[in-house]
Amino acid sequence: MTKRIGIIGAGPGGYVAAIRAAQLGCAVTLVERDRVGGTCLNRGCIPTKTLWKSASIAKEARESEIFGVVTGDVSIDGDQIIKRKADVVEQVVGGVEYLLKQYENLNHITGEATFVDKNKLRITTEEGETEEEFDAIIVATGSYPTMTETQGVDLPNVMTSDDLLAMDHIPESMIVVGGGVIGLEFASIYQELGCQVTLLASRILKDADMEIRRRLPSYFKKAGMKVYVDVRALQITETENGLLKVHAKHKQKDEEYFEEAKVVLIASGRGAVIDVLNLEAVGVEHEASGLKVDENLMTNVEGIYAIGDVIQGNPQLAHVASAQGVWLAEYLAGEAEEPNFSIFPACTFTLPEVSQVGLTELECKDQGLDYVVSKFQFAANAKAVSQGEGDGFVKLIADGNREKILGAHIMGPHASDLIHECVVAMRTGLTVDELIPVIHAHPTLSEAVMEAIHGLKDQAVHMAPPRKKR
Repeated sequence: MTKRIGIIGAGPGGYVAAIRAAQLGCAVTLVERDRVGGTCLNRGCIPTKTLWKSASIAKEARESEIFGVVTGDVSIDGDQIIKRKADVVEQVVGGVEYLLKQYENLNHITGEATFVDKNKLRITTEEGETEEEFDAIIVATGSYPTMTETQGVDLPNVMTSDDLLAMDHIPESMIVVGGGVIGLEFASIYQELGCQVTLLASRILKDADMEIRRRLPSYFKKAGMKVYVDVRALQITETENGLLKVHAKHKQKDEEYFEEAKVVLIASGRGAVIDVLNLEAVGVEHEASGLKVDENLMTNVEGIYAIGDVIQGNPQLAHVASAQGVWLAEYLAGEAEEPNFSIFPACTFTLPEVSQVGLTELECKDQGLDYVVSKFQFAANAKAVSQGEGDGFVKLIADGNREKILGAHIMGPHASDLIHECVVAMRTGLTVDELIPVIHAHPTLSEAVMEAIHGLKDQAVHMAPPRKKR
C-alpha cells in the first residue's frame, strides 16, 4: 500500500522531504501558503548571497590597483543590485517549482494547512476548503524574524531582515542591533555596498571560535564600520531631521552611546512558525521556540513529525533542515539508517567568511577533554597570497592522542567551501593518519586545510615547527 505523506511548508526542509518521499514511491501532498523555497530561497540565504557577491566585487574593485588594474572611483548601482537579487531569487525558486512538477505522485498546493486530527489536514486555498487524510504528517513551517522588546522598535524604518531585503534601495546608513550570523552578514555586506553601518552587539558569534570572535570586528572596522561590542540597545527614538537614534549602554563599563542612521535592523533571532497550525486540536507539545521531537523527529503525537527551524533547539540552518527532510522521507518509506544530525557545518557569509564544524576550544575545556590544536595561516598559503587573500586561518582541534578531529574553524577566503573536507572526515570517522596522505592540488586554498591536518602531527612543511619545551 502506498504511504500517504502530508507536508506543511515548502522550505528547504519541506520541499526536499517531498521530493525524496516521491522518489521512494510515496503519495505526497505538499502545502505552502507562500512561495516554495521558504525563508532561505526568498528572504534569507539566496538573496543575501547575491548581495554578498556584489559586496565582494565592490571590495575587490576598490583594491584593484594592488593588482595593477586601475578602475577609478567605484560607484554602487543600488537599483541593479536589487534587480539582480530579485532575478536570482526568481530563477532559483522557479527551478524548485519545476522539480516539484516532475513527480506525478507529488501534489504541490498553494494554500494553508491546519490540523483537524492527528492524521487529517484541512487545506484552504483560493478555491475553498478540502480535508485530506495521511499516514504521516510532517511540519516544516520554518521560522520568522523576531523583534526585541527595546523601546521604539515599532517606529518606521526599524526593520527585521525580511523588511530590509524587501527594500527597493540600499539605505544611506544603518544601525544593526545584534551580533549573530544574520546581523553580522547584513552589517558586513551593506558596509561594502556603500551604506554607513554601525554595529551594536552584545557579543559576536557566540558559538564561534574565540579567536574568530575577537578578530572579526577588526575587519569590519577596516571597512569603515563603527563597531560596539558588549553593548545593549536601550531605546530607539526619532530625530528632528528624520533619522533614528539608538541609545545603547556598555554591559560592564559606565559608558553610553548614541548613534543615528536612516534604518535600524533588529537581528535578535528567529521564532518558530506554529500559530496557524491548530496544534491544540491534536495535542502536539510545543512552546514559542518550537515543537518537541524525539530521535526520529516525531512529536509526542504518533504520526506527526517535524523538521527544520520549527523544532525546538534545532540548528536554524537550511542544510540541516534538508538533511532531516531526506532522512525522514526515507524513514517513513522504511529505508532509513540511524539518524545522525550532530555533525554539520555552520557558515557566516561576512567579508571575510567564517565556517565551523564540531567543538570549539572552549567547549573542549568545559567538557574536560584532552585536546591539541593546529592552526595554519592563509598568509603562508601561496594561492591565498597570490589572490590578495592572505588574512585568516584554518584551525583544527583533535583529541589528545591526535587521532580524531573534534572541531574545525576557518576564517578567510572561501571558508564556507573549505570546511567540508573536515565535515566528511568527522562524519566518516577518518583518522588524522588517514587524512595526511591525501594529495591536494597546488596551488589551492585547500592546501591550508591540508597543512593544518599535517600540523596535528607536527608534520606541516609550511608552518614553523612547534617550540621545544625547555
